Amino acid sequence: MAQDVQPGGESAQNQAALEAAGQENFDRIIAKDSRIEPRDWMPNAYRRSLVRQISQHAHSEIIGMQPEANWISRAPSLKRKSILMAKVQDEAGHGLYLYSAAETLGTTRDEMTDALVAGKARYSSIFNYPTPTWADMGAIGWMVDGAAICNQVPLCRASYGPYGRAMVRVCKEESFHQRQGFEILLELANGTPEQRVMAQDAVNRWYAPSLMMFGPPDDDSPNSKQSMAWNIKRFSNDELRSRFVGMMAEQVKVLGLSLPDEAIHFNEDTKKWDHGPLDWDEFKEVLAGRGPCNAQRLERRRSAHEDGAWVREAASAYAAKQAATNAQKVAA
Repeated sequence: MAQDVQPGGESAQNQAALEAAGQENFDRIIAKDSRIEPRDWMPNAYRRSLVRQISQHAHSEIIGMQPEANWISRAPSLKRKSILMAKVQDEAGHGLYLYSAAETLGTTRDEMTDALVAGKARYSSIFNYPTPTWADMGAIGWMVDGAAICNQVPLCRASYGPYGRAMVRVCKEESFHQRQGFEILLELANGTPEQRVMAQDAVNRWYAPSLMMFGPPDDDSPNSKQSMAWNIKRFSNDELRSRFVGMMAEQVKVLGLSLPDEAIHFNEDTKKWDHGPLDWDEFKEVLAGRGPCNAQRLERRRSAHEDGAWVREAASAYAAKQAATNAQKVAA
């Protein structure tokens, strides 16, 4: 009896056998805690989950340049300007590493960028808050980048090879960013009374958004369990949040400042750090595009994308010219 032939010329039976073999190999790699590489077979759901997570991560790095770049020209010294400029450049590089990792999954950078500028793609809600004082640069470095490190170090062991390898470089640079922020706050906390008040105010404002960076509570996180089953994530949102609270609770003592949460304590029963309630309604509002700076951040990203169109066109024309020249040399 004739087999049902697919458009590509391969029988449905053979296709099913290839799918089964691919799934078996995928399951074996995940069970061994090894790595999936771009040419390996992978479930469509795994591919989609990775594209979603990596592209959101890349978008966050690119949007995250804005609140700090705004302070480069206003930083209090040439040293501070140069350090902040280096940090913003690092974040641009992180975005490029991550976009490159996502491209290995079959989604182009143009597609990801178009989704971002169209407002269809998400990025970390933390970057939709304003930065009214210089102390915000310290709070972002210590708290936001500190939360990023806590979240991203386990991603160095992500089951998808290109993602895990990109994260090694990212985490090394994020550690510099956290130290830079901590040092800014330390200097302000030991400065004039006005500077100390400014530092404490920044810590107060960035505390809750930093904790919410890890994502919603585990009970309200639909993607987290599957991501952990695939060894993309290693720890749940609440586990990472608890670790971060413990880190800050000790480090804030060195700063001589305080965290705006009297409920912070080490739970002897669970052996984890507990904290007070967070405003998850606010988190959802910001994530939905109704945060203090959502419209501003996206508009600036759109403008930058449009203003850079001529650069992309010139680069494409040059690449085409080089390709034609090389083809002529080969033909000759």
